[in-house]
Amino acid sequence: MADTIFGKILSGEIPSEFIYEDEHCVAIHDINPQAPVHVLVIPRKPIEKLSDAEPEDQALLGHLMLAVGTIAQQLGVVDAFNLMVNNGEAAGMTIHHLHLHILA
Repeated sequence: MADTIFGKILSGEIPSEFIYEDEHCVAIHDINPQAPVHVLVIPRKPIEKLSDAEPEDQALLGHLMLAVGTIAQQLGVVDAFNLMVNNGEAAGMTIHHLHLHILA
C-alpha cells in the first residue's frame, strides 16, 4: 500500500503538513473537506480497511481512538465532532489505507 497517496505522504514522497503526529499515526486536513473541520487520521501501519485489521492491531486501533480525542481537543471541537470510517468502495472508500475522518 506504499503506492497509495497516504503511503506516499507517510514516506515523505508527497509533502504534507501534519497537524498531529506520533509513532503510530498522523493527521492531516482533508483536501476535499465535507465539513468546516475535516481531518484524516492515518495509521502508519498500512491496513487496507478496518475489516482487514487483525487481533494484533487491537492496540493500534485503540491508539487511533485516543489520538482522535487529542486532535479534537487541539482543534477546539472536542464536544462536537463525528467520527467516520469508510470500509470498502461500496461504503465510499477511495483510498485503500485505513483512515478515520474527524468531521466537525
